[in-house]
Amino acid sequence: MSVRWGDAVRWRVRERVAEAPARRPGPWRRGRVLAALSALAALLLVAPGLVPNTPGRLGSLLESLLPWLGLAVVPLLALALLRRSALAAAAVVLPVVAWAYAFGGLLLPAADPGPRDLVVVQHNVSDVNADPAGTARTLAAQGADLIALEELVPEALPAYETELAARYPFHEVRGTVGIWSRHPLTGTRTVDIKPESVPEPWSRGLRTVARTPLGEVAVYVAHLPSFRLGAGGLGTARRDESARLLGRALDAETTGPVIVLGDLNATVDDRGIGPLTSRLNVPERGFAFSFPASFPLARIDQVMAREATVGRVRSLPETGSDHLPVTARVTLD
Repeated sequence: MSVRWGDAVRWRVRERVAEAPARRPGPWRRGRVLAALSALAALLLVAPGLVPNTPGRLGSLLESLLPWLGLAVVPLLALALLRRSALAAAAVVLPVVAWAYAFGGLLLPAADPGPRDLVVVQHNVSDVNADPAGTARTLAAQGADLIALEELVPEALPAYETELAARYPFHEVRGTVGIWSRHPLTGTRTVDIKPESVPEPWSRGLRTVARTPLGEVAVYVAHLPSFRLGAGGLGTARRDESARLLGRALDAETTGPVIVLGDLNATVDDRGIGPLTSRLNVPERGFAFSFPASFPLARIDQVMAREATVGRVRSLPETGSDHLPVTARVTLD
């Protein structure tokens, strides 16, 4: 069978096209998925509230570890370089800028101490602390005006009272929380923050008034319920209920300024303690991750205030607890 010359040419062209390697997209066209992931990380850093809290309290889980989301830039940049994608590499700038916007202010220098400052220490001392006396000495060495403690058990309480007595002649304990002060304390009472679903006796909140040289200051010490991470997600219902009860107590407080100290089992970014962070000022400087003490990932030990500014918060050396102590300077308005 004869083949026409024109058909032969067309077949040969088709063969060469089929054999030619596919042309790779340019560096500004590769890595679109990586660029999208960078944009998503940036969005979550500045607007974590977009993640719903149902099911499983996913929003609270993200907010609890939010500063660590900035580490996503490391694998994103590595993959962008591996793909030789200019688009993906440029997009990595987005989460960097978002992290700086959300948390960069915490790294700035703190203001100089002023004449209206009070120094406070907050520590969950652990109910299984094997060295309560040593823990008390570590805390007393900070020279704070106020020391708030949680998980005080009857067996360890005498050790704290003995070691702190010389520098802190005034103290009050209600249930498992207590406050030690260099200044007289008055009007101390229990604050009921017990969730309805807790059947056993449970006392984890107190309120007192410290008569400082700067005037009277209402001080609250609280230990909110812990949360559990399980198959159903982050179990925070009891903690969130307790936060609402504490928020109502603060609404009824007529003495000002107010300082709130405690193990809140939540970071300040966690929407679960919105009833507190919406009413109070949180630290302006410092991360001070406090839990777990062996490898701190989050600050769940908090210092907050009303009609006062909380300056830099920082963590203290490890004690016999699974939490690190934290200290902050509170400037009264």
